[in-house]
Amino acid sequence: MRGKNGARWWPRILSYTGSSPVSDQHKLITKDVENTLPEEPRKSKFGERHVLITLLFFGFAVVYAMRVNLSVAIVAMVKNRPHTKKVSQEYDDTCPLPATQKSKDAAMETNGEFDWDEQTQGMVLGCFFYGYLLTNYIGGRLAERFGGRLVYGLGVTLTAALTVISPYAARHSTSAFVFIRILEGMTEGVTFPAMNVMMSYWIPPQERARSLTQSVGGCQFGTVVTLSISGWLSQTEWGWPSVFYLFGVLGLVWGYFWFRYAYDSPDQHPRITAAEKLFIKQGIGDHRKSESLPVPWHSILTSTPFVVVMVTHVGNNWGFYCLLTELPTYLKNMQHYDMKENGVVSALPYLLMWMFSLSYSRYMDHLLEKQVLSTRQIRRLSMIIGNYIPMIAVLLVPWAGCDGRLAVALICLAVGATGATFCGFHCAFQELAPNFAGTLTGISNTLATIPGFLAPEVTGAIINNQQTLSRWKEVFQLVSVVYFIVCTLYLIFMSPEVQPWNEGHTEKRYKWFGRKHVKL
Repeated sequence: MRGKNGARWWPRILSYTGSSPVSDQHKLITKDVENTLPEEPRKSKFGERHVLITLLFFGFAVVYAMRVNLSVAIVAMVKNRPHTKKVSQEYDDTCPLPATQKSKDAAMETNGEFDWDEQTQGMVLGCFFYGYLLTNYIGGRLAERFGGRLVYGLGVTLTAALTVISPYAARHSTSAFVFIRILEGMTEGVTFPAMNVMMSYWIPPQERARSLTQSVGGCQFGTVVTLSISGWLSQTEWGWPSVFYLFGVLGLVWGYFWFRYAYDSPDQHPRITAAEKLFIKQGIGDHRKSESLPVPWHSILTSTPFVVVMVTHVGNNWGFYCLLTELPTYLKNMQHYDMKENGVVSALPYLLMWMFSLSYSRYMDHLLEKQVLSTRQIRRLSMIIGNYIPMIAVLLVPWAGCDGRLAVALICLAVGATGATFCGFHCAFQELAPNFAGTLTGISNTLATIPGFLAPEVTGAIINNQQTLSRWKEVFQLVSVVYFIVCTLYLIFMSPEVQPWNEGHTEKRYKWFGRKHVKL
């Protein structure tokens, strides 16, 4: 390692202290693993932990397919409504409709079945997250107690069953459709906490960033596939209901493979090799079952590193969900992409995000193993890339005006760069307290769900049936400000160290004896 003898200058910028670039804990783990393990686990290309990562990848793919499908399908579900214009500078603040597009839009005018205004559409898009909000913490605790395999598997398969019946509910009534979407949010809300619980048993620290990115990469993969083909499916003879049928059935098929091949921990797996099990155990260390540990609520909720992770999570989800749910609408109403083009163009940013996150996480793990950067420095660098670059790019989208290609390129840059955050704050739940990874994920994901329903509703209120550049400019400026605030807070207050309350120590209790505090 090039430390004192000509070390690179850029790793030092990311650290406030003069400590060694790699923490003593990581050095000890790496040294112990290299000295005590046989060659087989170090040379192993594919083990049972990789089977788990593959299953998680496709699980999150169908999870996000069932979450995102409505963002494109709603364009075909809703009747076109005339846009009100105020007699002011906003009067000409729209992009002219291309001549070739006018006939297409006239043909599509009667395709929609539902007469929903922007605020109703925002409510329909966001109601999923009301249910999602309710089950994140419960999912984490259930996964810690009964195992992530059962909780994650049921979460995905029940969501799939509800997705299949969604078209029937929508045609019955708007209220019934909203109710089904809320139930889908409840069943899907347990997935991320359950995943973190399982990975805390299966993935050693030196593989954490890469494995987490590969697993959660299913979200981007599912988003890309769904956005790409949902527009095409909506214009086939099967119509928009086929978007729900296809991905619901795929979720049910996935459930069969999950319950057949996934296990809660290496100790329970019947086919894992002794070498791979030893490799995992040496890396993770003693992992206590958290059901036997009291949850240190006061310590968790007053922990500065965890509080700043929650704030960062909420802010990042605001930007993510705002773009995810509103991008197809923006491309249709402002840049005048048709349904087929809309789906493909909407998918492009998430394809870039997925590809970038995979290569970036692998490179960050390489820098960590080679002791070029410490864990702290990698987390900070990742958040700088994943938040400040999107902040600037989103701020420039309104400047692109009616140049659809430039606007799409800036959105691709913004969304693609957020892939770096999987090596940033997303790793905190396993790092701060491995024994309570599910609980921490549940708490944070519960709060971070709020932007899921608030962002579409706020966007609908800002647009207010006036599809103009100035209205969308306000939407993008708000996203940019949120990115700046939360990333700055994270860079100042973050910590990658395991917290003392990981062992379940509750607040210290003291009793007053004379003039001394005596610890009980």
